[in-house]
Amino acid sequence: MKAIQILQKGGPEVLSYVDLPTPQPKPNEALVKISAAGINFIDVYFREGRYPIAFPFISGQEASGTVSAVGSEVKDFKPGDRVAYTGIIGAYAEFAAVPADRLVHVPAGIGDQQAAAAMLQGMTAHYLVTDTYPLKKGETALIHAAAGGVGLLLVQMAKRIGARVIATVGTEEKARLAREAGADDVILYTQQDFEAETKRLTDGKGVHVIYDGVGQSTFEKDLNVLRPRGYLVLFGASSGPVPPFDLAKLAQKGSLFVTRPTLVHHIASHDELQQRAAAVLNMIGAGQLRLRIGHVYPLREAQQAHRDLEGRKTTGKLLLIPGENG
Repeated sequence: MKAIQILQKGGPEVLSYVDLPTPQPKPNEALVKISAAGINFIDVYFREGRYPIAFPFISGQEASGTVSAVGSEVKDFKPGDRVAYTGIIGAYAEFAAVPADRLVHVPAGIGDQQAAAAMLQGMTAHYLVTDTYPLKKGETALIHAAAGGVGLLLVQMAKRIGARVIATVGTEEKARLAREAGADDVILYTQQDFEAETKRLTDGKGVHVIYDGVGQSTFEKDLNVLRPRGYLVLFGASSGPVPPFDLAKLAQKGSLFVTRPTLVHHIASHDELQQRAAAVLNMIGAGQLRLRIGHVYPLREAQQAHRDLEGRKTTGKLLLIPGENG
């Protein structure tokens, strides 16, 4: 099978398009013929060595596809079932052997690309607004990178709850997308200081919560725009990791809360994974949540996909497609 393998940490150039043996499912696994693989910043973190992993490995950890074989212990899936998953390394490939308890069924009416686009970013947005900081009607949320994959979903979910959304974006085109998703106010951080604008838009009161997947470049100012006892939810670091920080500042700035959650701990059990995935997929199926697939790349173009992602040239979800031309 064709796959994208990484032999050593580094930039996009370490993503190698290679031939590897098709994996064989263990008793508790299903072999999935991958239709679409999601591209996420966590893939960059593993590639760079920011997150520990043994080399070599096949990149990617989110995909949709069709079950082609199952192990002897698998009861809930059979060949031909349409499935999706996230959190299992090895998705940038034509096939992947996936533990069956990590798979979810894809409902009829949801396409393969939609399913791949929904898993990591959709469930991330879901746990952020329902669990990490349970957003309430009438509250104000600041959402950074609001035209990105998670950002557009966060805006929509926050508006469904009835919150006010202040979004930050880098370009006029991204501002348009954020408004279409429902953002009440949009700050162009390349032209405006988001700290000053957020204070102006909230009459100096600040926001209840910040959902921040950017990290280094936004962190310090984030703390200045939260109202007392506000929450900074740092769920990513696309601009780099936050430097060492004196927790005493949280008291000085209003008894603030800072948390660094990750999806893996919000889908750790089989039941929670199924419930969270069903919630997201059902919203998509009912037309309550719109996915934006920003760009689709053949599998062999994984290097370019990573360059585009890191260069902030993209909006919405990026996918890799295996196959004859992949």
